[in-house]
Amino acid sequence: MLLLGAVGVLWSSAALPSFWRVMPAHDISMRILRDDRFKPGVLSKVLAPMERNPGPVLVSHELARAEALVRLRVAEEAIERASSEDADREVVLTLAKVRSSLSLNPADSFLWLMLYSVETTRNGFDLNNVSYLDQSYATAPREAWIALRRNKLALAIFLKLSEAVQAKVTQEFAGMVDGDFIDDAAINLKTVGWHNRDRLLASLEHVDNLQRKSLAKRLVGDGLKVRVPGVEIDERLWR
Repeated sequence: MLLLGAVGVLWSSAALPSFWRVMPAHDISMRILRDDRFKPGVLSKVLAPMERNPGPVLVSHELARAEALVRLRVAEEAIERASSEDADREVVLTLAKVRSSLSLNPADSFLWLMLYSVETTRNGFDLNNVSYLDQSYATAPREAWIALRRNKLALAIFLKLSEAVQAKVTQEFAGMVDGDFIDDAAINLKTVGWHNRDRLLASLEHVDNLQRKSLAKRLVGDGLKVRVPGVEIDERLWR
């Protein structure tokens, strides 16, 4: 009993400070994932204590993910400021933190997506990096909040993907429509997905009819003459 008590005290003294650090880190992560905006310089201030105090062994994957997400946003802000020197430095640091976080939690679908996105932004399209996108689909093929970012990136290189991943991309597109993300789905279809529109539209066959009608109306409003499965559009609307 005394030994267990001593272990409990030691564990608490090591873990509790970590938990206090994880709580705000978790909140920041959630805000970034919601795509909240921050005032200039706020995230740089958040990074400072993370860099001064490396994450402990316990719950380190939470801290590593939080730092990777903050790094991602800081890199995006540096790129938006058009400062190539700052942007290059931030991107290098970001890639290191994203890889570190994935080594602790390889099931993090969002960070696999971000690894592909950052590498592509930095060096242009590289077939070797498609495996990161593949891994994102393998770990979470049906996550709506990830799909809103991932589907566009995947459709941009649709023919470079394996047949199995192409099927997941089309299912994801259908899921976006079924989830009533009509504007996002319409934008993806008429831009990066236009060359594969027949396959994407065919994937909507089992989507709720109300959502199919909403998409068809949106596309007609954009002046696009396409056939959404099971939806009849008055020909006069196309004239």
